[in-house]
Amino acid sequence: MATLYSHGMIRRHVFGEAASYPIRKIDLSDLTRALRLGWEDFQAMPSHAIVVCVIYPVLGLVLFRAVLGYSVLPLLFPLAAGFALIGPFAAIGLYELSRRRERGEEVDAWDAIKVLRAPSFGAMLELGVLLLVLFGAWIGVANAIYVTIFGHAPAASIPDFATRVLTTPEGWSLIIVGCGAGFLFAVVALCISVVSFPLMLDRHATAIDAIRTSLRAVAENPVVMAGWGLIVAALLVIGSLPFFVGLAVVLPVLGHATWHLYRRVIEPNPNPPDEPPPPPQGKRYAADFPANLFPWSREREQ
Repeated sequence: MATLYSHGMIRRHVFGEAASYPIRKIDLSDLTRALRLGWEDFQAMPSHAIVVCVIYPVLGLVLFRAVLGYSVLPLLFPLAAGFALIGPFAAIGLYELSRRRERGEEVDAWDAIKVLRAPSFGAMLELGVLLLVLFGAWIGVANAIYVTIFGHAPAASIPDFATRVLTTPEGWSLIIVGCGAGFLFAVVALCISVVSFPLMLDRHATAIDAIRTSLRAVAENPVVMAGWGLIVAALLVIGSLPFFVGLAVVLPVLGHATWHLYRRVIEPNPNPPDEPPPPPQGKRYAADFPANLFPWSREREQ
């Protein structure tokens, strides 16, 4: 018995013991509340959110231009839909902004990049790589579905492609099979990441513990989490029109809302660690430009 007890102690010491984070039961009203708080965060710091997320509409326009020039038109929709897979990782800066505002701090645009200093940033990077692999797999599957149905002949133009997809039996098969496959990828991404990144940022959880907690959260609240997935999908579709420009608003609101959803789903830490008070912001003057763009350099001087 002593030997078995010692072996168990050694195993926990070497391999670690999975942390357990209590899950709350939530309802659909909590989704409305999370979206409202996310919108309030966006209104309070819209320039910050847009600065962090402007890459999305820019990327969308680049992809659109690439489609026109390089005959990858069939992948335009899968690439746009793939934002839902990598969005939780790309929004980690937004979680940091919401976390700081929740604590009553003065939030600066550059506070978003301070997430890079988080003790659990390595774990967030691990899960981010996993989502990128999932995104790559989705693009590969989407391309394989298109080639299987239409072959390797490229579409001559956007009207030609739209005609193929919307007015032929093969096109409807592509829509049905493609949406079905995309749904499966989206479910996997939602299950492993719905609260994972905020949890790693807030509680310094490991990637494995964060994924386990996210899966438990979905299992405890399947209907509500399905509703959240539908809300995210619908808002991403709306934000993608026209030319992905709406994503500059939709993505930051969803990012902030995800933080508040995490707060509703996971019980707060009963013994939160003491954190040092935020440094005073002080006044900034026009003469300091462009030094104000690099606040970390000022921190080293203090």
